[in-house]
Amino acid sequence: MTKWEYATVPLMVHATKQILDNWGQDGWELVQVLTMPSAGGPSMTGSEMVQAPNVNLVAYLKRPLD
Repeated sequence: MTKWEYATVPLMVHATKQILDNWGQDGWELVQVLTMPSAGGPSMTGSEMVQAPNVNLVAYLKRPLD
């Protein structure tokens, strides 16, 4: 049976491909990318949004253990 190790990696939108390519060269396989809301989130005043919501991307990767 194959045993796996896992990693979670924060992604920057402007460098997503480069980050994933670097991990892929080390044998990591992308399992999924999830969007996570930032801690602050949007603030509302009446019906107007004061700040646009920030979103963080997180990649989940796996590779077989040697």
